[in-house]
Amino acid sequence: MSNITVLDQNTINKIAAGEVIERPASVVKELLENAIDAQATAVTVEIKEGGISLIRVTDNGSGIPMEQIPLAFLRHATSKIKTVEDLFVISSLGFRGEALASIASVSQVELITKTSDSLTGSRYQLEGGLNEKLEEIGAPEGTTVIVRNLFYNTPARRKFLKTPMTEGAHVSAVVEKIALSRPDISIRLIINNQNKLYTSGNHNQKDLIYTVFGRDIAANLLCVSAQEDEVGISGFIGKPVIARSNRNYENYFINGRYIKSSIISKAIEEAYKPFMMQHKYPFTMLHLRIEPGTLDVNVHPTKMELRFSDGEKIYRSVLRTVGAALAHKELIPEVSLEESSKKDGKTLAKHLAPRPEPFEVNRREILGAGQRTEAYNGERSAPGQPLGVQRVREDAKVCSPSVEYSQASSLKPDYLNETTPEWLKEQNNRQLKEKSSIEASDIVQNAQAAFAAKQESAASEPGILQKEPKVQAPPKPEQLELFDGKLLDARSRSRHKLIGQLFATYWLIEFQDQLFIIDQHAAHEKVLYEKTLNILKTRKYDTQMVEPPIILTLNMNEEVLLKKYMRYFTDMGFEIEHFGGREYAVRGVPANLFSIAKKELLIEMLDGLSEDMSVRNPDMIYEKVASMSCKAAVKGHMTLSAAEADSLIDQLLELENPYACPHGRPTIIAMTRYELEKKFKRIV
Repeated sequence: MSNITVLDQNTINKIAAGEVIERPASVVKELLENAIDAQATAVTVEIKEGGISLIRVTDNGSGIPMEQIPLAFLRHATSKIKTVEDLFVISSLGFRGEALASIASVSQVELITKTSDSLTGSRYQLEGGLNEKLEEIGAPEGTTVIVRNLFYNTPARRKFLKTPMTEGAHVSAVVEKIALSRPDISIRLIINNQNKLYTSGNHNQKDLIYTVFGRDIAANLLCVSAQEDEVGISGFIGKPVIARSNRNYENYFINGRYIKSSIISKAIEEAYKPFMMQHKYPFTMLHLRIEPGTLDVNVHPTKMELRFSDGEKIYRSVLRTVGAALAHKELIPEVSLEESSKKDGKTLAKHLAPRPEPFEVNRREILGAGQRTEAYNGERSAPGQPLGVQRVREDAKVCSPSVEYSQASSLKPDYLNETTPEWLKEQNNRQLKEKSSIEASDIVQNAQAAFAAKQESAASEPGILQKEPKVQAPPKPEQLELFDGKLLDARSRSRHKLIGQLFATYWLIEFQDQLFIIDQHAAHEKVLYEKTLNILKTRKYDTQMVEPPIILTLNMNEEVLLKKYMRYFTDMGFEIEHFGGREYAVRGVPANLFSIAKKELLIEMLDGLSEDMSVRNPDMIYEKVASMSCKAAVKGHMTLSAAEADSLIDQLLELENPYACPHGRPTIIAMTRYELEKKFKRIV
């Protein structure tokens, strides 16, 4: 066994720095918290190259006396606590006395400070925690800490840092969180000589939210204020209309400290549960005031986690407060329609009508062929189409108890009319009523004639309307294997019998001795996903211009992600340009996403990205975008015509893997004839 040795102080500092200093954002957080503890009312944070080459934090706080400056860089030296009892009643942000020592051990540090009662300032320089140099200089009141070349002496740590853009985004996120916790302090962030954030420090929380998150968030806030026992809660929560796809907008502070707590997050999400869709998370900006003696902030050196002496009480307080703020509010989203009376109707309809989805194009082609008289006269099929397929489609129309399918086939499904203006819908409805009144009698007559023809030929030719043969001895139960190619065989498709729709959601198909049930929503999701992904990967897309453009208001992290992946968005057919400040104008979108490329969808696309995604693998980004095409899929409880369902099934079964939607839900389930007959006790 190796001999036990005592590590030198430099090694100890570097090991400790690995816990406290993870990346440039950790340095900024520690220095910014020290400035706040020094009673500063204005703080400026400046970084270059993501904080790797330079971090400068300047405040107008109380400063450090010259004789105490060397002590500030010693480990476990702090002005925040005096005894062990102070650990349990901490009200300051920094308390361990590890920050400055850790920063100095892995970087080149320069400190300039001056107190209010001293005539001159002081400058203190260290390099890797050594080569100390202290001198008097002229300086304003307050403290400036300059950190250069982070991890210059620990290359193993430096190589694991991300790109400067990514590290800058982490710094921005930290500065935003701390700025949101203190509306009474003016905080400025400068990145590469550009102002990215400036708060006025006017004590107005709502103005602060507007500065950080933009007007869309600030316009949809609900005020929260409550006092229960020893827990005080104040701030703002967002209406469900501004919900996001991740928890990045869940902000809560305890005694001015930004923290993460599963207890508080669960309480917030439970309160929003009746008002919000699944997998959506609310916007919150809550300030909790809790007796320090009931908290333990010594859980982790980053001071981002804490423990409650009574977590159940905190949970109930947050749940009741947020729930009460939501309970008696009108949460109906407002929809505004632009004045269009002065514009030509045809021209406006051309611009506003959504581009048909591939599914809709195929539907129209099928309907165009089905309206010909040959579709009802019996035995001829379209060129290149199996006879059995033609019979299935004819029988689906003939065997329906009414002309519902025939009439519905000429109408747009509801999911395609969601983006159409009301006046245009009314105009289309009038035209369709006039057309249907003329064609209805012909359709019924043709259907009756076809039904009679089918009955006459049923006895001589095997077809769908033949009586089922007598039940033979039941076969031995077999494991159903959908991947054996039987269901997907082109020859098998001619023997599929489309029975009908169940619960306006599921389609029933008889094939051999099995009953297949297809979920129309999951099936359409899979078809759209595969088509969109293929279009993106093969670059077979067109850009559709958007008029007026879609204006996105982004926070700093979203802005960084957009710039990072802009090339991929451009390659996919998006045209996005800077619109001033943190706003971006989307002037063009991929044609296949035109009908669903709304503001909410684009924000959700950005929420789905992260800085950890490999830029060398664009397929990951394409898959994120393709998954958004699922938004255009036909929903459950939407009635489809038989022709629409038949076309959807054709497209689904042509896929390599049609058995699950992009989210993992099954698209097809099956039940054997044997199992059905056992349920009806025909087989014992």
